[in-house]
Amino acid sequence: MSEHYFSNKPQSKTSPRTWTYQLRGKEYTFTSDVGVFSKNEVDFGSRLLIEKFRVPGISGDLLDLGCGYGPIGIALADDFEDRSVVMADVNERALELAEKNASINKVKNISVIKSDGFSNLMDRKFAAIITNPPIRAGKQVVHQMFEESKTALLPAGELWVVIQKKQGAPSAMEKIKNRFGNVEVIAKNKGYYILRALNN
Repeated sequence: MSEHYFSNKPQSKTSPRTWTYQLRGKEYTFTSDVGVFSKNEVDFGSRLLIEKFRVPGISGDLLDLGCGYGPIGIALADDFEDRSVVMADVNERALELAEKNASINKVKNISVIKSDGFSNLMDRKFAAIITNPPIRAGKQVVHQMFEESKTALLPAGELWVVIQKKQGAPSAMEKIKNRFGNVEVIAKNKGYYILRALNN
């Protein structure tokens, strides 16, 4: 049986790889592994989302939903030290890497939580939810994340999403607009869309 980066407990033999990458003008060291999304570098979509993200005007915590090995949450936590960043994923191997990567990069304003979507986050409210959603998990899973994000956002909180046009950006925009009443394209690059919705 093939497994994906959204598997709960990846069974594939571990083969970690470490590299350095510059994000938001700072250099970071990351380790990723097989059974985790993007093993060899910070993927283009995550990089674009990291670079384009602007912190909301309201106070509150940030959520990196489907954090993988952690580049989005770690870079944003480092840049916005006055915010607490929650990094959530269902993949246990990814969560171990996210904790190690936060420690290696000396980023302390982070908490790592195992959660299948919002299953372990139901009592939390966030100023922003940032996600590079697990496209291979299927449209239903991804759209459910958008659906539940509205409930998990504070008033005037923001949902930030990166998604490729060929992997469903138009339908994602439609879903988000139906749920939030608004959606804005913040950037487009190489077929990737950065979307933002405001929780009015």
